[in-house]
Amino acid sequence: MLGTFREVVVVDTEFTATTGERPVPVCVVAHQLRSGRRFRLFEGQFGPEPPYAAGADVLFVAFYASADLGVYRVLGWRMPERILDPFIEFRNRTNGLPTPAGSSLLGALAYFGLDAIAAVEKHEMQEAIGNGTWRGRFTPEKILDYAESDVEALTQLLFAMLPGIDLPRALFRGRYMAAAAAMEHHGTPIDVEMLGCLRQGWTGIQDDLIRAIDVHGIYDGRTFKSERWAKLIASLGIPWPMHESGQMDLSEDTFRQLAKSYPDVSPYRELRSSLADLRLNNLSVGRDARNRTILSAFRSRTGQSTVEYWVYIWAVGVATWIGQTSTVPCRGLCGLEAARVWHCSRSVRRYGHAGRLSVRRSIPRLCQAGACRSPQCHEGNARRST
Repeated sequence: MLGTFREVVVVDTEFTATTGERPVPVCVVAHQLRSGRRFRLFEGQFGPEPPYAAGADVLFVAFYASADLGVYRVLGWRMPERILDPFIEFRNRTNGLPTPAGSSLLGALAYFGLDAIAAVEKHEMQEAIGNGTWRGRFTPEKILDYAESDVEALTQLLFAMLPGIDLPRALFRGRYMAAAAAMEHHGTPIDVEMLGCLRQGWTGIQDDLIRAIDVHGIYDGRTFKSERWAKLIASLGIPWPMHESGQMDLSEDTFRQLAKSYPDVSPYRELRSSLADLRLNNLSVGRDARNRTILSAFRSRTGQSTVEYWVYIWAVGVATWIGQTSTVPCRGLCGLEAARVWHCSRSVRRYGHAGRLSVRRSIPRLCQAGACRSPQCHEGNARRST
């Protein structure tokens, strides 16, 4: 299967990852499987191109390659043309099946019964590299040895998985990891002044959502009152599931299922989800005013990305309605001129409903009424009103 490639290069990188920022490369370790050559590069040793083989006739192998390709982007290295990611292929093989040790490199090794002694995660070192506290605690040699142990373990895994890999399709999937690395590298531009304004007035926006949607008075302030909900569904004749304890089942899954059959449930399901999911204080924004986070490609059972919704603007959903047309001028949170963005992911459609009911009114009013204390925001409002 690998005979069509002049060289096969197995790569692992280590880097410091700060919330909202691009990775800071610490080291790169690579093994060329045909020639047997090994490369160990530490910070300060990175050149304009990787020192190992590259090109259309070279297979690049990395476990969860978007992370390593993010380091490539920071270093200005050209993207590999043929990418094989054993993480993706392991997910493709085991989606929906039990994986007792998980889907990490260790988990995949355990699944195939491979010796994982050389790949035991050194959690203290891993965390120190990730948060940038490794200096003075671990020598470059130890960090390079740690990365090389992952390369050796990944090489074992590669040969164990090869018989079950559909290479043409695997390479197609690998191309997506290069695309994911590009998205993570560039991020989404954020209007940080507007973000500060929204964070200051977020409780007021939540109150507006409740006032607009809670026509039956189920909420007491921002608290969903189960006894009031029980009376409402009884009056509407809606059969509601109960726990063995006798308490109502108020899970998101129950609301989602019943909303399909009972229209009166749907607005409350959307409202509860919106109030629970919108966490602007956790939005991951770097010093360059870009929202970045790991996209977690192929993590779901269906092969979709499973972004942590509280740190990413497209998953949080606020971008889908804050940038929409309003009767009162208001700039979009995405920091794009005249932003008119609509994201149709199933996970964020509900925000459109909440936005139409409340945000078009509350956000412009919040800024123009002075809830935002940013001088720049007030100056911008003055310019837009003239």
